[in-house]
Amino acid sequence: MTRPRYLPGDLAVWLLILAELAVFALLFVGFAVARAFDPATFAAGRAELHPGVGLASTLSLIVASYLVATATVGYRRGRDGTAVRLWLALLVSLAYTLGKLWEYGQLYGAGYHLGSDTFFMFYFFLTFFHFLHVVVGQGVLLALARKARRPWQDDRDTNAMESGACYWHMVDLVWLALFPLLYVVA
Repeated sequence: MTRPRYLPGDLAVWLLILAELAVFALLFVGFAVARAFDPATFAAGRAELHPGVGLASTLSLIVASYLVATATVGYRRGRDGTAVRLWLALLVSLAYTLGKLWEYGQLYGAGYHLGSDTFFMFYFFLTFFHFLHVVVGQGVLLALARKARRPWQDDRDTNAMESGACYWHMVDLVWLALFPLLYVVA
């Protein structure tokens, strides 16, 4: 007999995720429209970015998402190692955080900021908004790792673990759209 399918996590978290994705989608559309009206400014701005840092950030978030996914499956099945995988995900995700802070420092030192031009207004707003979501997600991973260390309880409630994992995957998904939009697409 097959188990009925269900939406992982809490409905409120899914509503939050959908709202956040809608905000990011509007910002992406604004970016695309502005780029269509001034491609030279956007090409010049993109040339000042550090694509190696962007790629390293992408890889760190993908690896962290893999670790979160395997931790969630392990937690659901009552296996050991959930907390370790979540701690590793948090550690790996710090490469994104540190890389983004380094890149902000480099750009700011070169004289770029929100008011430099339209490209940098979008770049700093989009990436900092995403950065804040990553930091919140790292806090969620920390809380989940601490929860996973506790002895198993009979009910094995997975709602918090699945909700946190869904939020983290949303953060990763947004970056997978942001990286090519900012660093790659002409």
